[in-house]
Amino acid sequence: MNSQTDTTNPLKEQALQAIDRLVRFALDHRLIQAEDADYSRNLLLDMFGASEPSLNEAEQEAGDSPQPMIDTLLDYAFEIGLMPENTDTYRDLLDAKIMGLLMARPSEVIAEFERTAREQGIEAATDRFYRLSIDSNYIRMDRVSKNVYWTYPSEYGDIEMTINLSKPEKSPKEIAMAKLLPPPIYPKCQLCRENVGYAGRVNHPARQNLRIIPLEMNNENWFFQYSPYVYYNEHCIVFHHDHVPMKLTKDSLRRLLAFVDVFPHYFIGSNADLPIVGGSILTHDHFQGGRHTFPIQNAPKEASFAHPQFPGVTASIVKWPMSVLRLASADSAVLLECADSIYEAWKQYSDPEAEIYAFTEEGGQRVPHNTVTPIVHRTPDGAYEMDLVLRNNRTSEEHPAGIYHPHAEMHHIKKENIGLIEVMGLAILPGRLKEELDQVADILSGNRGLYEALLQDDNHPLQVHKPWITRLVEEQGMERDKAAAEEWVREEVGRIFVEILGHAGVYKRTEAGQQAFRRFLTAMGYTEA
Repeated sequence: MNSQTDTTNPLKEQALQAIDRLVRFALDHRLIQAEDADYSRNLLLDMFGASEPSLNEAEQEAGDSPQPMIDTLLDYAFEIGLMPENTDTYRDLLDAKIMGLLMARPSEVIAEFERTAREQGIEAATDRFYRLSIDSNYIRMDRVSKNVYWTYPSEYGDIEMTINLSKPEKSPKEIAMAKLLPPPIYPKCQLCRENVGYAGRVNHPARQNLRIIPLEMNNENWFFQYSPYVYYNEHCIVFHHDHVPMKLTKDSLRRLLAFVDVFPHYFIGSNADLPIVGGSILTHDHFQGGRHTFPIQNAPKEASFAHPQFPGVTASIVKWPMSVLRLASADSAVLLECADSIYEAWKQYSDPEAEIYAFTEEGGQRVPHNTVTPIVHRTPDGAYEMDLVLRNNRTSEEHPAGIYHPHAEMHHIKKENIGLIEVMGLAILPGRLKEELDQVADILSGNRGLYEALLQDDNHPLQVHKPWITRLVEEQGMERDKAAAEEWVREEVGRIFVEILGHAGVYKRTEAGQQAFRRFLTAMGYTEA
C-alpha cells in the first residue's frame, strides 16, 4: 500500500505531513534555500523509512517554532523503532539529527555571517545568527520559556531570579547507562569545535544543528556560538580552538577587550580559573557574553581611586554584595595594564586582619587561592568598563565547601558554585525548587496537613527546607492566601540569594570589611579621588 493511501497507520500520515511542514518552515526561516527543498525532504523521508511523501496537503503550523512538527516525527520514530526509549534524552538526540538535515553547511553559515557583518554591521550579523540558532531548534525556546523568572528589589538594585527548567533531566536508567560508558575521548568536552555535526550519545548531547563562527583574538583562533540553554538574551559562548584548560592571565583580559572591539553591543566575561569559585567547565578555555544588562552594571560606585601609573583610568569600589572593582577608561591599552596589575597584586595579597590568605600550605605545596572574575563591556560613549570581582577559594573546617561560597544553611536553595552569571546578579536556581517552593507557599497559605507531615517525617521531600519553613511559619503564620504566600516565598528566596552573594564576597559589607578593601587599593599605590 502506498504511503499516501495508508489509512491503517494515521501516525505515519501525520509524520509525512510533518515532514512537508518542516521543509516549508525551513524555507520560510531561511534555514535552507529553495533549491534545497526537495533534497531536504528526501533526506527526511529516508530517515523515516518512507519512499514517497504524502499527497495530502499539510496545513502549516502556526508560530515560530518547529517543535510541533518535530514532536510528531519523534512519536512516529519511537513507534517504528528509531528510538530505543521514548525519553527526553533519546528524543533530543533524534531532534538534532532531524534539524541538522534542514540547515546550511557550516561553511555557508560562516560565509553568511561574515557577509552580513561586512554589509550591514555586526549587530545585524549576530541578530541573524541568533535567529538561526533558535529556528534550527539548537536553542530550545520551548524549554527556556518554562523557566521561572522574577526580580527581587534589594538594596543593590533589582536582582534577577530564575529557576532553570531548560535542561532536560535524565531518567535513572539513562544515568546508570552513562556511568557504564567509557570516559569521553571524542569530543573531549561539550565546548570542543568537533561537536559541530556530532550525533551525540546518552552522555553527550547531539549537535547536528550546531553552527559556530570562527574568531581571531590576540592572534589566536577562537569560536563563537550561542548557548543552547540561554540564561539571558543572546547568551553566547566564546571558546578556544583547542581543548586547553582555563587559565586566567593578562592575555585573557586582552581577549575580553578585543572581543568588545568587534562586538561592542555585547558584554563578555570569564569565570574564575580556580575550583569552587570557577565555572562548571574548567577543562576548556572559554568566555561567556551576550546582549543583556545585568544588575551589577547598574550598581553605583561608592568610592573612586586613581593611580599615577595609569592615567585616565578610574578604579571604583562598586556597591555590590561581592567585592567589585570597576575600571573605566577610553584607552583599552592603559586599562589592560591597570587591570593586569591589580590581578597580579591580588593573586599575591594577604590580609590576616581581614582573614584573607593568598596561599596555604597543603601537603608540602603552596596552594594559591586568590583570583578574579572579570567582566567587560562598552559604555554608550564608546569607553571601556572592566569589573574585576575579587575571589578566594579557601576552605575551612567550618565551611568545607568554601569560605567564600554559599554556606551550608543556604544549600537548600543553592549549593552550586557562584559563577560569572550569578556574580552579575542573575540567580540560576535548580529546577527542583519550582515544585518545592510551591509546596512551601501551600504551607504558608494554610496547608496544615502538609506542615504536620513535614514535622513528623524525616524523609519528607521538603525536609531540606525544614528549618527555613519552620522559621517562616513562626514569624508570619499560615494565614496568607496562596498568591500572597507565593510572592512572600519569592521575596525570601531573593533575600537568601543576596545573602549568598555576600558569602562569596571576600570583603564584607561592614565598616571593617570596606576598610580592608581600601587597604588593598592603598597597598597598590591608589589614592582616593
